[in-house]
Parts: sequence; C-alpha cells; structure tokens
Amino acid sequence: MKTEALIHLLAADVQPVSSAAVGQRFAGAVLAGLTGAVLLLWAFFGLRPDLGATLATGMFWGKLGFAALLAVFGLALLLRLARPGMALGATPWLLPLPAVALWGLAAVVLLQAVPPERLPLVLGSTWRSCPFNIALLSAPAFAALFWALRGAAPTRLAWAGAGAGLLAGALGALVYALHCPEVAAPFLAVWYLAGMALPTALGALLGPRLLRW
Repeated sequence: MKTEALIHLLAADVQPVSSAAVGQRFAGAVLAGLTGAVLLLWAFFGLRPDLGATLATGMFWGKLGFAALLAVFGLALLLRLARPGMALGATPWLLPLPAVALWGLAAVVLLQAVPPERLPLVLGSTWRSCPFNIALLSAPAFAALFWALRGAAPTRLAWAGAGAGLLAGALGALVYALHCPEVAAPFLAVWYLAGMALPTALGALLGPRLLRW
C-alpha cells in the first residue's frame, strides 16, 4: 500500500473534536472532585455544629471566597496547561492574588494584635491537622483532574501536574471550610495554603510520570 493511500485510509473516519470537549472534561472532573470531597467530609469530619450561626460572619464567607477564587484562577491556568503550545496569558499573574490579599490581611491582623496574641492567631487550635485534612479532601479532585489531563495533551508535564494539585487543594479547602472552626486570617494564610501546597507538590512530582504521552 502506498503511503498516500495509507494516510487517506487512516484519515477517512476521523471526526472533528468539539472545541468545548476539553472544558467539558475538566468541568466534569471538578464536579466529581467536589462531590468526592463532600462525601469524605461527611464520612470523616462532618459539618461544624455552629455552621448556621457562622453563615452570618464575614470571615466565613471570606474563607470560602479565598478558596473559590483560587480554584477559579487555578482552573483557568490548568485549561491552558492542558493544551500544547497555548500561551498562559495573564493567568499566572492572577493566581497569586488571593494568597497575596490573604497575607496582607493576616499582616494587618497580626500588627493590630498584642504580642502574646499573635502566635495563637497563627496556630489556632487545629494547626497540626488542618493541612493534612485539606490534602485528604483534595484526593478525589486530584485523581479526577489527572484523569482529565490524561485525555488532553499537556506538554509542560510538571507544571500541569502542579496545576492539577493546586486546583484540587483549593477545592479541598473550599469543602473543608464547612467543617473547620478557624476563621483568623493569620491561620488561613499559613495552614490553608500549606494544605494546598501538599497536593501541588505531589502533582509536580507525578506529572512527568503520569501525564507522559
């Protein structure tokens, strides 16, 4: 068989791929990750008992908003990393903004507090478990996002893996906020980000191994 005939034969049944296919794949992964995180929260932690009263506080919504905004920017970056050769645009500059804003708020809170109160504001009462709980709740999204990346065509494998881990960590933190009793900005600025850093680092390590074409 001649080369041209073989090429025509292979291309005969090729169907165009929808331009929204990648976005739909990642939307499904995010939904699966959130669902899995909620189920893990229900199984291992439960909702905080005073959640109803907490809904009236600004810091609770600030905590949710921080994680949600980080997840939105993380998803925007990951969608670009999933496509070969696609420019990252402004997303790498937007991604740190929620953390920078939280660090600024934490600095203001610590400066206004008297010295004996500063360390308790940072440590809270759950600093030993908080990062690991967030990492645990991020596991379903971590697996789902890697599945989504496997169906795309990332070329920057370590960065794509790290992006998946960061997004998974943000989704885990978003769900964990429904259980976590901590609302102090200094605590969130350290331990919530530490919890997100764990799946991010794991994703960077696993990306070149699991996402290789």
